[in-house]
Formats: sequence, structure tokens, C-alpha cells
Amino acid sequence: MQDLLTLLEEYLATRRAFGTGLAHAERMLRSFLAFLGQHEAVCITTQLALSWATHPSQTQPAWQAKRLGVVRAFARYASAVDPRHEVPPEALLTAQPRRSTPYLYSEKQIADLIGAAQRLRGSTDLRAHTYSTLLGLLAVTGMRSSEPLRLDRNDVDLASGVLTVRTSKFGKSRCLPVHESTRQALADYAAQRDRHCPHPVDPAFFLSERGTRIAQNTLQQTFVKLSQQVGLRSPSDSRGPRLHDLRHRFAIGTLLRWYREGLDVEQQSPRLATYLGHAHVSDTYWYLTATPELLQLAARRLDRTARRPA
Repeated sequence: MQDLLTLLEEYLATRRAFGTGLAHAERMLRSFLAFLGQHEAVCITTQLALSWATHPSQTQPAWQAKRLGVVRAFARYASAVDPRHEVPPEALLTAQPRRSTPYLYSEKQIADLIGAAQRLRGSTDLRAHTYSTLLGLLAVTGMRSSEPLRLDRNDVDLASGVLTVRTSKFGKSRCLPVHESTRQALADYAAQRDRHCPHPVDPAFFLSERGTRIAQNTLQQTFVKLSQQVGLRSPSDSRGPRLHDLRHRFAIGTLLRWYREGLDVEQQSPRLATYLGHAHVSDTYWYLTATPELLQLAARRLDRTARRPA
């Protein structure tokens, strides 16, 4: 089994390559490894992680939860390298908000969702065209689910294939170039939209059958019904894979592709952060922790880099 201290050094280097400082986390993790050494433990266990995080017992629950969260993030990395390391469950200490683990849709599941959307019924075919195109756009661009709904017609340049997302999160605007196949899909939708709704109430690019802009909760409710139809949720289950997980899938897929193509991911990351509309490159780090495969590829790249002669 790889030495825990070596794993820690690789973990810190991997995260810092994405612009994360980790000064406090490093101190905590070195303290945790010293604690493991005192117990002569060579593997991370949930019991030892919880014992360390809750010591001393008089510390605030939020601080204990933060300590366990730091260990949990490292344990996910260590477990990807060696499955004998345990990853403490997220529900052990819940004094601070927990970030939902993203659901990584397969190609088939996305195709099933779009297919179900194409079968939606309404007074016209516009409803089916609208939601199938919306889901496809979210899948291939990683946009926040609210962003396509705010697009006006003049924000979608169908000639050049560029979307202008205005005043999104953090008050920022950005331009998104899209693939030719996406540009064509948007142009096809626009033709169908104009045929079904030649005199819209709103200037929105995506329209309801009434010619109005689609509300966020309407998109969410429709998505829940579609995910139930394709088996991603049970008929009575309101919880499950989210629309936002399409954004995670896009980001993770982009990073995986860069690693497989041998690109310098650290150099490329600002491009992804800009495309996603992140305020800082470090915000993109969350996607690195979301899948063991991505962590393993990052670790291998670091290992190859370390072995290169100076």
C-alpha cells in the first residue's frame, strides 16, 4: 500500500495545481496523519477519522464537521488509489451545509431524457421541441439550468454559433461558442418555435406554448417527471439526479478528455472556468473530487511529471 504521507503530498499537489491554497487543510491533514501514527494505523478508517475530528469534545460542532470534511476529501483521493482506505459517510457530522455529490449521467440516460422530452404532449409540438432542445443544450454546454431560460433571441447568434449569457451568477456575462451540431439544433428549434408561435409575448429564445418565457420551477417540475419516466427516479420520489448534475458531467467530461489527450490541464483550466462562468479557477476544483477516475488520471500525470529528468 502506498505510504499515507506520500499520498498526502500527491493530493496537495493535485489540488494546488487547480489553484487551491489549502494552508489550513494541510495543517489539519498532517495532524490527522500524526494521529493515525499514534494509533499505528496504516489505513484511514471512519472510526479514527471521527475520533480525530471530534477531539477535543468541547469544540464547536461546526468545527468538528469541518475537520471531518477535510479528512473526507483526502480519504476520497486515497480510496481511489487504494480501496482499503475508508471514506467517512457525509451524514456523520452535519453541523455545516453539505454539498451534494453529483450524479454522472451516462450517454444513454441523457439520450433517454431527451427522447422522453420529445414525446411530451401539449396543444402543439412546441413543448416537446422546447424541452428536448433545452436538455440537449444543458448537456453539451454545462450551462446553469437558469441560463438558457434567460436567453433572449438577440443573445443567440445562429450565424456564428455564439450564445451571450448576461448577468449570470456573480453578476458576470460571458460568450459561449457552441459546436456546429449545437448551432444547427438551435436553428432547427428557432424555426419550429417561430412556426408555432409567430407572435410571442416575450423576447425569450425558449418559449412556452403561450409564447412566454419558461419559469425555472416549470423546467424543474418537467425534468422531475421526465426522470421518473426514464427510471432515474421512482414515480413517488422527488429526490434524485438533478438538472445541475448535467453541468457537473460537462465539466468532468472536459477534464477527462484533456487528461486523455495529454493536454496540460492546469494551463487549460482557466478556459473551462471562464466557459462555466466561475469567478475563480479554484471554483472548478469541485469537479476534480467528484470522480475517482479523474483523480487517478491527475495522480498519474503528477507521477509522470515528477519522474521527468530535470
